[in-house]
Amino acid sequence: MYKEGLRPAWVEIDLKALENNIKIIQSRVAPGCDVCGVVKANAYGHGMKECARIMEKNGIHTFGVSTLAEAIELREMGVKGRVIMLGLTPALFADTVLEYDILTGFIDLSFVKALSDEAVRRGKTAEVWAVIDTGMGRIGYQAKDPAIIEEIVEASKMPGIRVVGIFSHFATADEADRSFTDKQEHRFNNVRNALMDRGLSFELCSLANSPATMDRPSSHFDLCRPGGIFYGRYQSGVTFVEGIEPVLSFRANIVQLKNIPEGDSVSYERSFIAGRPSTIATLGFGYADGIPRPWSKVGRAIVNGQYAPFAGHICMDQCMLDVTDIPNVKLGDEVTIIGKSGGLEVRAEDLADALGTIGNDITCNCDSRLPYVYIE
Repeated sequence: MYKEGLRPAWVEIDLKALENNIKIIQSRVAPGCDVCGVVKANAYGHGMKECARIMEKNGIHTFGVSTLAEAIELREMGVKGRVIMLGLTPALFADTVLEYDILTGFIDLSFVKALSDEAVRRGKTAEVWAVIDTGMGRIGYQAKDPAIIEEIVEASKMPGIRVVGIFSHFATADEADRSFTDKQEHRFNNVRNALMDRGLSFELCSLANSPATMDRPSSHFDLCRPGGIFYGRYQSGVTFVEGIEPVLSFRANIVQLKNIPEGDSVSYERSFIAGRPSTIATLGFGYADGIPRPWSKVGRAIVNGQYAPFAGHICMDQCMLDVTDIPNVKLGDEVTIIGKSGGLEVRAEDLADALGTIGNDITCNCDSRLPYVYIE
């Protein structure tokens, strides 16, 4: 039991596994290309500060975030390298961008003008890059619109502004059919080449996400942006790389054991009815801690080297397992919800596949109330 966490449930982060994954990723990157440590969303639920520290220790000095609060947190923990906003920043926050030296993306001249005015006022230079929508349909200039070239060139001429590159994001790089990914890379190259023909020189063009970092070197350019792969997450088997390890485990202790007769029920809506005399183990966590309620219908955990199915709906703060067929279960025994134990494993992807989502969705939701234990 992790006493310092004040709860009989906790998340373990294996920093050695993270270090292992970093080295594998670095070995796959094309020569001359840098690696961005994507630590947004609390490092996909793995703890931004500790993960960034391990990344810096292993030669990663560029970081990707999605909010200004995340960027500021990195600066305040001592990160000196580039901190890049992977989303869009309203012009209202131009002063914060300059104060904390954050590289931001732009999709129109009004934002660049606001940043230019603030940079001139402070006597500084703001680094920006143009966001290009090559097919994700999310944010960015439309790659197929020739008018964007003039606008990006105009942005580069504003005082106090340095356009360091362009970036885009793949939509289907983890799928076996590569045709749309090929199209996106072609569009990205067209924009990049057109801007270079106009005299712009870039040091930071970026397109590759996790799967493209692993197996598409033609898309690496100056900066790869692997995300979930750092933490051992896979969206599909297409991008599987030997040696990548899951970094996060979720464990809990049994807080009550009870024997119930045939016909007794467990949890809301009497969602488990004992078909025989049964032993039920209660755990002190629930869906408020990031394990989705529907997982109880098909899910299982590891108890004493065996799989145990959930018994009834996962509640907000507690859940129950049917441990009838597992010998010698005791109060306080450790249970693995996500992770490895006794030669068995439950991956975040097991939950995700059963629930029609992705592993990142599972791990990003595990950090709301749970204490974290970092293992080095």
